[in-house]
Amino acid sequence: MATGQIFSRNTQALFYNYKQLPIQRMLDFDFLCGRETPSVAGIINPGSEGFQKLFFGQEEIAIPVHSSIEAACSAHPTADVFINFASFRSAAASSMAALKQPTVRVVAIIAEGVPELDTKQLIAYARTNNKVLIGPATVGGIQAGAFKIGDTAGTIDNIIQCKLYRPGSVGFVSKSGGMSNELYNTIARVTDGIYEGIAIGGDVFPGSTLSDHVLRFNNIPQVKMMVVLGELGGRDEYSLVEALKEGKVHKPVVAWVSGTCATLFKSEVQFGHAGAKSGGELESAQAKNQALWEAGAIVPTSYEAFESAIKETFQKLVEEGKITPVTEVVPPAIPEDLSSAIKSGKVRAPTHIISTISDDRGDEPCYAGVPMSTIVERGFSVGDVISLLWFKRSLPRYCTQFIEICVMLCADHGPCVSGAHNTIVTARAGKDLVSSLVSGLLTIGPRFGGAIDDAARYFKDAHDRGLTPYEFVEGMKKKGIRVPGIGHRIKSRDNRDKRVQLLQQYAHTHFPSVKYMDYAVQVENYTLSKANNLLLNVDGAIGSLFLDLLSGSGMFTKQEIDEIVEIGYLNGLFVLARSIGLIGHTFDQKRLKQPLYRHPWEDVLYTK
Repeated sequence: MATGQIFSRNTQALFYNYKQLPIQRMLDFDFLCGRETPSVAGIINPGSEGFQKLFFGQEEIAIPVHSSIEAACSAHPTADVFINFASFRSAAASSMAALKQPTVRVVAIIAEGVPELDTKQLIAYARTNNKVLIGPATVGGIQAGAFKIGDTAGTIDNIIQCKLYRPGSVGFVSKSGGMSNELYNTIARVTDGIYEGIAIGGDVFPGSTLSDHVLRFNNIPQVKMMVVLGELGGRDEYSLVEALKEGKVHKPVVAWVSGTCATLFKSEVQFGHAGAKSGGELESAQAKNQALWEAGAIVPTSYEAFESAIKETFQKLVEEGKITPVTEVVPPAIPEDLSSAIKSGKVRAPTHIISTISDDRGDEPCYAGVPMSTIVERGFSVGDVISLLWFKRSLPRYCTQFIEICVMLCADHGPCVSGAHNTIVTARAGKDLVSSLVSGLLTIGPRFGGAIDDAARYFKDAHDRGLTPYEFVEGMKKKGIRVPGIGHRIKSRDNRDKRVQLLQQYAHTHFPSVKYMDYAVQVENYTLSKANNLLLNVDGAIGSLFLDLLSGSGMFTKQEIDEIVEIGYLNGLFVLARSIGLIGHTFDQKRLKQPLYRHPWEDVLYTK
């Protein structure tokens, strides 16, 4: 591996398996470092294409999303780092596909638990083809002031505290990603900070070793000293011991192998990483620390003394004139996301939608404050749910049952009415369910099913003003307005609408008052004296009875009743009910595999 620097301020990466937070953290780091271009060139989400919106400083940018690794590499030939956030199940296959791309030079595998055989194959391919493999089980790496992988170094606050927004003089390599953050902080306190930091990952077989990166650091002029943090288990540290003994490393190396406490346990101890398990004396932390010290590394007596050893080594290099401490710069402030600013109470932002009928923010959705579990456990009916979502209160059972009766009676009225006809024609044209349903619903209006609100409005106004049926009907006639809720194309005095009769029977049995229905019947008696088909239709029956429901229940104020009628609640009942039938007609036509409908010529009057 050897060679030298693998990242720069111009490095761009391809991010596999979209994760919003680590990508945004990369872009925030770019802005903090004063990069002119974002370090994430593209995102790979198998099966998806398009763009993802993220922030680059104050500016919102769109990062391309590609469906395959090949497509992404072709679209972004200068992106030579592949950051793999795939799960352990697919990380190996996607990483191998990336390694085989000629444009990809570095692959970082974040997932833990990648099968060891797969990892060995990745390592072999990477070494044969002069590629750099970081991980598996890595948090990634960082070049201070230039580029970072995913969540490396954590939050922006931690990055600023560790002075990672500008390059220092220390090359750092560790097995542990978590301890990397700790050491970045330690190094920033006692030196001018790191130049590059790598976490090779804690699996048994890391894609690149501690010595691989130390030898790289040795070839980077800006790196003046190296800090290494190993751990018990495996023999990776011994390759560094050999490099030191062979004189391949010409810069000071301060090293510590953690896990010395393992000797306090009577049996073998497995620490957090898969590779952090001593398999014998040579793999113990004590043996590795001793070997590193004997090979020429600066090894403290304990982890507590690690910081002092780093500080002393740095100060000695400064005194020798080998390091000129970096001039501090003030990094730009990262704009805070609106969501976090609101949460912390720093800003106030107006909402864009108001909702009073439902809330999905808790453990379960609530309808008008009633949890979903309560609705199910107490056996709420459809009418109960409608009362919660439409009227924001639990209505008495006779009210919710009346709502359900209205829905059942108005669900369908055969295939010949305008709504059903439109739906049937649309379904036979091969359109989908929603299109067929909507085509039927669009016919609902003053002439078809949409007269319930008007019937309620006019009946209420006439009743409350004390108009006689004669005064009401004749007054409407003078205005040129047909009385809503009165009249039927088929039904007559001698052929009553059964639906109206059922509604009236239910109301007489259960409603405490039917004053509005009684008034509607009086109006019907008057209109029938004029014509045999001017009887109370289902729109008029529902409209007048709903007024009785609202006023008789004692749960609504006069203002609320007026508002309900004005808004269009009652027509909503017909829309809800008839949707059931229109959906049924759609399914019926598709089940019967009916062909495209063409209206017959003989049913059209062609005239000039």
